Amino acid sequence: MKLPLRILFILLLVSHFAFAQITGKIVSSNTNGPLEYATAVLYDQENSKLVTGVITDDKGIFSLIDLRKGTYYLEVSFIGFKTKTIRDIRCNSSTDANELGVIALDIGANQLNEVVVQAESATVINKIDRQVFEASKFQNSLGGNVTDVLRNLPSVAVNGLGEISVRGSTGFVLLLNGKPIQGNAAVFLNQLPANSVERVEVITAPSAKYDPEGKAGLLNIILQKEAVNGTFTQVNIRAGLPSIEGYGNAEPSRRYGVDLTHNIRKEKWNFSFGANYQRNDLAGRREGDVFTIINDTLTRFPSDGERSFDEVNFSGRFTVDYQPDTLNTVSLGFYAGERQKDRTADILYFDNHAIIPANGTERLYTFQYFNENLRERIGDFILGSLDYAHTFRDRSKLSASLLYEYTLLGGPTTNRNLGFPDTDLVYQDEFNTNDNPLNGFRFQLDYAWKPFTFGTLETGYQYRILDHTGDFVYERRNNTTGDFELVPEFSSAVDLTRSIHSAYAQLSGKKGKWDYAAGIRLEAMDRDFDLRDRTNTIDTTYTYNFVKPFPSASLQYSVNERTRVKAAYSRRIERTTTFKMNPFPEREHSETLEQGDATLLPEFIDLVELGITKNFKGDHSLFATAYFRNVENLVNRVNTVFNDTILNRIYSNVGRGRSLGLEVGGQFKPTKNWSNFIGGNFYNYDIAGTFDDRDLNTNSFVYSINANSTYAFAPTASLQFTFNYLSAQNTAQGEDSRFYSPNLTFRKTFLDNRLVATLQWQNIDMGLLDTNEQRITTERPGEFFTTTNYVYEVDMILLNLSYSFNKNTNKARFIESEFGKREF
Repeated sequence: MKLPLRILFILLLVSHFAFAQITGKIVSSNTNGPLEYATAVLYDQENSKLVTGVITDDKGIFSLIDLRKGTYYLEVSFIGFKTKTIRDIRCNSSTDANELGVIALDIGANQLNEVVVQAESATVINKIDRQVFEASKFQNSLGGNVTDVLRNLPSVAVNGLGEISVRGSTGFVLLLNGKPIQGNAAVFLNQLPANSVERVEVITAPSAKYDPEGKAGLLNIILQKEAVNGTFTQVNIRAGLPSIEGYGNAEPSRRYGVDLTHNIRKEKWNFSFGANYQRNDLAGRREGDVFTIINDTLTRFPSDGERSFDEVNFSGRFTVDYQPDTLNTVSLGFYAGERQKDRTADILYFDNHAIIPANGTERLYTFQYFNENLRERIGDFILGSLDYAHTFRDRSKLSASLLYEYTLLGGPTTNRNLGFPDTDLVYQDEFNTNDNPLNGFRFQLDYAWKPFTFGTLETGYQYRILDHTGDFVYERRNNTTGDFELVPEFSSAVDLTRSIHSAYAQLSGKKGKWDYAAGIRLEAMDRDFDLRDRTNTIDTTYTYNFVKPFPSASLQYSVNERTRVKAAYSRRIERTTTFKMNPFPEREHSETLEQGDATLLPEFIDLVELGITKNFKGDHSLFATAYFRNVENLVNRVNTVFNDTILNRIYSNVGRGRSLGLEVGGQFKPTKNWSNFIGGNFYNYDIAGTFDDRDLNTNSFVYSINANSTYAFAPTASLQFTFNYLSAQNTAQGEDSRFYSPNLTFRKTFLDNRLVATLQWQNIDMGLLDTNEQRITTERPGEFFTTTNYVYEVDMILLNLSYSFNKNTNKARFIESEFGKREF
């Protein structure tokens, strides 16, 4: 990988230094806020002849380049502001760099004291490579987390187990302000407050400048913008009413939280502080039925009992940005916190029995037992990042980023099989725990410039290394001695080391009605997986390396001002986590073991899509995207029979998966006060392959619908109804049933919009619907059948209060996990 780096640095050294340059930043003198699209026009001071002109970017910055020796004056203007003229700007040589600093414009004397322009922004904006969704449009997410925002998007679905999928796939990569998060996306999204999010970008066919990881593409979470000069403070408080239904759970659910953002910006400095505490319990139960067949003996063990979650998250963040001039920016960030999620599964197996022969009716025995199961999942983490960006006089840009993360993952599982109704009788008492310290490091260097008239060339290099160790200890109580003894076949030590070198080049541009981008990323990955058992009889290293190209291309044509069509292709990869590679079983609960595959291969994905976007008069819009996704080395969780009452869930490469689908969405506003947004994803999903010398062939039509309807019955009050529906979906060995959730939110603002109150009614059911329920079914004819219905809490009432201590907009920028949350 030395050659691309050498070429990159040579290009940097010979960048265009042959011409003079004038730079500056235009702001409002009233608010000190940057003025985007302000005009800077340069004239020759000797003859008042126009030389050149530009407009400012979103930070109010402009740059005039390729200037000859001479004396100039500059006119700076913006609609509604007084024009300002700066004279005697001298460029004495062709290499002068004149920094004019901050230029403040005054509001025009003929302006009214206050002009209020009210307009509703679009819920979704379609670009050549992404869909951009405004987070504030989804009121049902206020006070919650980012997952509550995502469940409203057309291509995103959240099932009954809380798993997030994009176009039917859970394999997506999360970005925070454009930076990749390698950790578990669902855990991170559940921890980040929804109030801090400005918008969400769905990038289904990413370009070569992004990591190729994620078979469903990328979700980019953009946080709120920083304050202008001064301070910004916002406090959000959330509280939930007691559960309406108890579900027979031993402990009541508790839901409350608070998050604080404080931002100080003064001239060249920007300080951001954040703290968050959330308690999000979820009551529920599960109803199951399982049978296995071994040697023509059918063993059946139906069950019913509690399945609830207690989740606590708290964290603190700090970021400082320093911008000494308009050309350089330095950012330093820290993030630390703890999280814990406890799952209680106290299940009664009320009719355990065996029958011989399997198709007969005579029972060999019948008994019942109570399984007391508690799985605790914890994680302590600390992250640090350092970023630097420099803009050259020819508007080319160099950026560098360093990220380090340490995460300690782990948590015990207690599994006790007891008598019933006499629970003092202990049949089996097991305890398994693990410690998983993780160290991750990432370095990234990017350079963008415009050597051609027809496009911008972007190049970059990235190095990532992940070192993840695991110590898994499984112990079972000796009922005779009362001591816990090691179970070697379930205990292990693992060490995953994965290093990645990658370099990319991408050309993008616009000509006439055409927008285009094409690039390639070359990646070299080395993966070593060391595996040892607790008795030191197994000590093996599994190695997997590759050097592969990942090309991408996109093209968009503007038919007219309101209609655009686009096409895209992207080659992707989905890497495996350490947990899915550990071949030693882990006891999840009484009837289930889980294990991985040390030789598990990553998935390789080809994605093609074709889309159209149409805007209509009256704030109406419609978009549709047809797509085809082919996945090789498809990873699925499949089951085998471990013994008569335990199934073994194994992560395995089962073959290939194909999705052919259509994603549609639209925004409709029948009246001034009533707006609607509806989106859906419809696709055919086909799995073909083998497992355990048996063919796997399943095919089904799957769809999801997310609808959002808002009615504003006063300038400061509105009511919003949302409905999320996910149809039944096939898996390698069965089917996940439909899942849906209706929600209603009332929003009211007070104190000149400083105080925002939202009252939420989540998972509306009223005893009439089957809201927030999903049945998971798997089978292998002649060997086993299992069906489990997960029934989670409905009719949840929550109140969220958000207070801003000033009206400055917020852009507190924080770093997030790159590695650890993927394994949590």
